[in-house]
Amino acid sequence: MEKIARFWEKKDDKKVKCTLCPHGCVIYEGKRGICRVRENKGGKLYTLIYGSASSVAVDPIEKKPLYHFYPGSYVFSMGTVGCNLSCKHCQNYSISAVGPEDIYLREMEVEEVADLAIRYGCKGIAWTYNEPTIWHEFALDASKIAKKKGLYAVYVSNGYINEEPFREIGNYLDAINVDVKAFSDEFYRKVSGGRLEPVLNTCKLAKETGLHLEITYLVIPGLNDSNDEIKKFCRWVVEEISADTPVHFTRFFPHFKMTDRPPTPLDTLKKAFSIAKEEGL
Repeated sequence: MEKIARFWEKKDDKKVKCTLCPHGCVIYEGKRGICRVRENKGGKLYTLIYGSASSVAVDPIEKKPLYHFYPGSYVFSMGTVGCNLSCKHCQNYSISAVGPEDIYLREMEVEEVADLAIRYGCKGIAWTYNEPTIWHEFALDASKIAKKKGLYAVYVSNGYINEEPFREIGNYLDAINVDVKAFSDEFYRKVSGGRLEPVLNTCKLAKETGLHLEITYLVIPGLNDSNDEIKKFCRWVVEEISADTPVHFTRFFPHFKMTDRPPTPLDTLKKAFSIAKEEGL
């Protein structure tokens, strides 16, 4: 469903600049941003996916993963299509690397989200599967309703969002898991099509605004698994966030455009755990 987007500016010659995420796409009339779901129509920016869900399921909250937030509860989980990063190893590329015209999407009314969560015995709602930042307008409206009905709301995010929209949606969130893909700007540029700093800033904002924060770090052989990089990441979490921040080191499996690497050895994950403990996590 189409709707006027939030967070954009008019430019010359009917161009618009999207200010939702750090890419700051300048979009010509009839074109879309990097995310594939925000389009310039007649000099105005529209979201093409308001209420358009690719995936709807009831999950354990631990699957997000959020291990220290309402443990044992079930969460009504939703995703759409598109993404504002382009990770070569994406596990959900079938929905993240496509646009709204490429797959079947279920159209949902904004009031439906909380009602379905309650019907299925869930304690909250989760914006997940692909990047929720690009579903901002629908996530915002549905999360407002969920809060009024006593449900929690969580984001599972790559953290690639600007401060103003994050603060806006953060008013209606209770927890967030941020996927820090590496502790290297080079990795972000080459593998994910982004930058590291905005992701770290989002983690800091989550702490500042009082959200429950957990961080995921997918350990990829030969790319972000060096002892030095993991040590720097852990030290940053301790010094800039807090030593009691839950960190999930997860195992890489070959996917999408990265099938040339083996799964992460279990010993590598054990080493990451040891480094984290040594650094004070």
